[in-house]
Amino acid sequence: MTTGNLRNLYQQVILERYKKPRHRGKTDPVDCQQRGHNPSCGDTVELTIAWDETGEGIRDIRFEGEGCAIALASTDLMAEALRGRDKTAALALVNQFQAMLRGEGELPLEFRKLNVMQGVSQFPVRIKCAALPWHTLKAALTNPSQPVTTEAP
Repeated sequence: MTTGNLRNLYQQVILERYKKPRHRGKTDPVDCQQRGHNPSCGDTVELTIAWDETGEGIRDIRFEGEGCAIALASTDLMAEALRGRDKTAALALVNQFQAMLRGEGELPLEFRKLNVMQGVSQFPVRIKCAALPWHTLKAALTNPSQPVTTEAP
């Protein structure tokens, strides 16, 4: 795929997920809730998670928030990728996604929809926008009582 085609795909997916998110709202029940905020740009994401019957798997994940198209599209794509995953797999995906944003490769084929976010690495100032929901998720899984404030990718 040419660079121009990749950029167009990146822009299309970002706009589609921003305008018509598939995972906006709150889970029922809300077993875990975490808020993330980026004070430098105002992006705010609040994740809610419903665990499966084991308490280790993500049955559902949804979000509320306000922010730029990149932050909200990244959140929506993340929620889609995480449904049905356990906490360990979710944390591994957080690390892989953050590495991808730093330009360290692509995600495995099963997460190809997330690879569209590679385009963000061309705009270093926007990396924090795409990373916010992932930082928020990591906090929800490792330290759910602490709110997330991030300015760093």
